[in-house]
Amino acid sequence: MENIRLQRLKYVLADFLTANISFLAFNYYRFFYFHIAPFNSFASFVSSGKMIIEQIIIPLTMLGIYWISGYYNHPYKKSRLQELTTTFVSALFATFLIYLALLTNDQSMIVSTNYMMLLTLLGLIFTPTYLSRLLITSHTIKAFKRRNWKQPAIIIGASKVGKATADNLSDPRLSIGYNVVGFVEIPGENRAAELPAKLVSFDELPGIVRSMNVSQIFISPETFNDRTVLSYLYRLFPLGTSIRIAPDTLDYVTSSIHLQDIYAEPFVDLSGPRLGESSKNIKRLIDIFFSLTALIMLAIPVMVIALMVKHSSPGPVFYRQRRIGYRQKPFNIIKFRTMYTDAESNGPQLTSDSDSRITPIGHILRKYRLDEVPQFINVLKGDMSIVGPRPEREFFIRQIVEKAPYYTLVHQVRPGITSWGMVKYGYASSVDQMVARTRYDLVYLANMSVSVDFKIMIYTIRTVLGGKGK
Repeated sequence: MENIRLQRLKYVLADFLTANISFLAFNYYRFFYFHIAPFNSFASFVSSGKMIIEQIIIPLTMLGIYWISGYYNHPYKKSRLQELTTTFVSALFATFLIYLALLTNDQSMIVSTNYMMLLTLLGLIFTPTYLSRLLITSHTIKAFKRRNWKQPAIIIGASKVGKATADNLSDPRLSIGYNVVGFVEIPGENRAAELPAKLVSFDELPGIVRSMNVSQIFISPETFNDRTVLSYLYRLFPLGTSIRIAPDTLDYVTSSIHLQDIYAEPFVDLSGPRLGESSKNIKRLIDIFFSLTALIMLAIPVMVIALMVKHSSPGPVFYRQRRIGYRQKPFNIIKFRTMYTDAESNGPQLTSDSDSRITPIGHILRKYRLDEVPQFINVLKGDMSIVGPRPEREFFIRQIVEKAPYYTLVHQVRPGITSWGMVKYGYASSVDQMVARTRYDLVYLANMSVSVDFKIMIYTIRTVLGGKGK
């Protein structure tokens, strides 16, 4: 199968080319229809400095709009209906943006011609963009249906149920063909005879996923409970691939089903939240924008806090601690140091309001959550989001999972500086309290949206200003 990056590059290059053609065609229409002065010819018009700059900026801006729409997120998972709706909405947005930014100052335009201008611009943007995308997508679908391309997949479960899943995935009616490259046997199940691929162990999975570019892992057991499912997820998340499961095995995640192929068996994708592709990209843009804004606006307060921390007790200003983030990837979280340097000489410990390890300035910083300001750097790096489940240490995660196996679901998203669990529950001083706080995070995952993030951010600001950070 062709590389995902190469497929994405095809769409990007096609969109960039059609964006240039569309805008050039529109300028041709614009010049001859409105007879724009002081240019005597179309050649002098398009070769002017202003038009050359526009011819560079506008196509790049349109690529940005297409990226925000989420169109490039999954270059192989597309349908013709998705092609039509996503392209039309993006073209409509680009039309109004270009109109407001460039065309409202055209002196020759009058109100009666605005509608014609908008419709023409929309048609010139939408038509070539949609046709080029449809051409690439149709070629891709045909390649999959003819089985010229196949997506490598692994099935967890080597019983008759697992074998049946493999047979269904090879159905020629599917718009995406799968090539099952391995089965992982589930203890206690009866192995099916004549499996179409080799048996592999869990320990072999990381190497196989990397070497064969496995894009999908399907969990297909005979029977097992939710705890078993979640224990598999805990081991599969670090592989960084899509994880799918039959919806009737996990009642509390069936709302996450996204229908992509009407001929396929429905599978729930547990590797990501129920959030639209455009919303994912918008959420990331918001993270970057607010983090940069916060770091710039808080530069002077940050320097003052740094001096206070430095003089409050011996030790560094910043405290770095290993946490577990998206898909269980470890990262170093950055915070202002609020404890004495030997605070965990006896091993990892949770804190409480009366914790003697906290410095005097540390109590103030924690109360107003100012110790977490440096985490905006983690957000810019992509380790964290502004809103998301609180990142924990592996030492405590193992204890949480023992009591609440569903905790592993929080690793579907980037951890956050703030979360619904933090604003509604606050800091936890025991594993049981951490488990209780996790329930809020699971509800957040089931209701993720940009608007919910803004509500949590507003609630967090109120909490900080009220000094209720503890």
